[in-house]
Amino acid sequence: MANSTLTNPAAGLGEAARFGEIRQRLFFLVGAMVVYRIGTFIPVPGINPAAVARFFGDQSNTILGIANMFSGGALQRLSIFAMGVMPYISASIIIQMMSMVMPSLMELRKEGEAGRRKLTEYTRLGTVVLAAFQSFAAAVALRNNNMVLNTSPVWLFTATVTLTTGTLFLMWLGEQVTERGIGNGISMLILSGIVAGLPGAVARTFNSVSDGEMNPLFAILLIGIVIGVTAFCVFVERAQRRITVNYAKRQVGRRMYAGQSTHLPFKLNMSGVIPPIFASSLLLFPATVASFFGSNPDSKLSEVLQNVATSLGYGQPLHLVLYGALIVFFCFFYTALVFNSRDTADNLKKSGAFIPGIRPGQQTGEYIDKVLTRLTLWGAVYIMTVCLIPEFLISSQGVPFQFGGTSLLIVVVVVMDFVSQLQAHMMSHHYPGLMKKANLLGGGRSGSA
Repeated sequence: MANSTLTNPAAGLGEAARFGEIRQRLFFLVGAMVVYRIGTFIPVPGINPAAVARFFGDQSNTILGIANMFSGGALQRLSIFAMGVMPYISASIIIQMMSMVMPSLMELRKEGEAGRRKLTEYTRLGTVVLAAFQSFAAAVALRNNNMVLNTSPVWLFTATVTLTTGTLFLMWLGEQVTERGIGNGISMLILSGIVAGLPGAVARTFNSVSDGEMNPLFAILLIGIVIGVTAFCVFVERAQRRITVNYAKRQVGRRMYAGQSTHLPFKLNMSGVIPPIFASSLLLFPATVASFFGSNPDSKLSEVLQNVATSLGYGQPLHLVLYGALIVFFCFFYTALVFNSRDTADNLKKSGAFIPGIRPGQQTGEYIDKVLTRLTLWGAVYIMTVCLIPEFLISSQGVPFQFGGTSLLIVVVVVMDFVSQLQAHMMSHHYPGLMKKANLLGGGRSGSA
């Protein structure tokens, strides 16, 4: 390699340019994360920091604590990024679901790049609406709970605009990371928020051990559980069910192409991290409304809301049962939305492919649907187990951190996607050099022959 670079300076410059592009993408990704982390420390103007700290101190072991972990502490500090990217994620999923049932949006999905741009525009508009609604609701809740210094309508408008603008900036930043960096931008921002809380969680664990609040043997067991669950998640996320597909002999012009054999890969976890996120959001909404608007002790409605908040509290039996049931439901629901077995069967039939022992067409679709149902069932059991184990540890053993199943799944899936995209970039940059070497070798062989 060194001799070829010295004898051919142009090759060395091309190699440096290719790796220079990867470095630029990595630097852009790191810079975007730094900007995001700085923004999580810029507070919304007019809040009362002491009242906010006192409120979130009481909510540390509730669902709000989990939401604060996903935001990297921005929610607890009520920064300009307190709403995070959840409105964008919610809008994306809503548009994706609507595109499965609305004929006009279904047509846009089939129009290629132009249709995708139109759906992206709808997603952005939906993000603005959801972010404005959630920001206004959060500002009203802050004012009702006496966590602001100024209760005038001007502050309400300012806080709503500030929080909405913060979400829109994160949406833009995530899109820039996807285009100019490596990995999915929104996922990388969520990952940075989760990872930012890990050093503090480790420090709190060591403090609990040193203060005698936690048994050292249990701390070692806890570390082993975290490592074991992480390894299990990596193993399952890489697991595939491969269905053999054969292609019949076909003639193109005067050439006869022999039959080929390939496979259809189906992941065990087809739905990714969407089911636990949706389940957490649905459980977060009623509990949050009850905790915010049920503070008047003289009201009958307040008593009912407080009972709801207590029943749906983090670690309560009803919360665990509903959380597991919602995860299973959304696993099947989301898989049915994003994958159509009938379309896959039709595409295989049009391309002259068939599954051995299965007739093309309707029977192929039914067979694929049967395989997907079994995979989704085991995937739902896997996600439910991974998400409920940390909740049991936190509620029963008082584990001093909330590295829950949802965050663990996000970390594993996003890191694996980042590594695969990095490898794809490196392979694409090496590809011209490999083709040039192959051509040189082929020319040398033909010349020697």
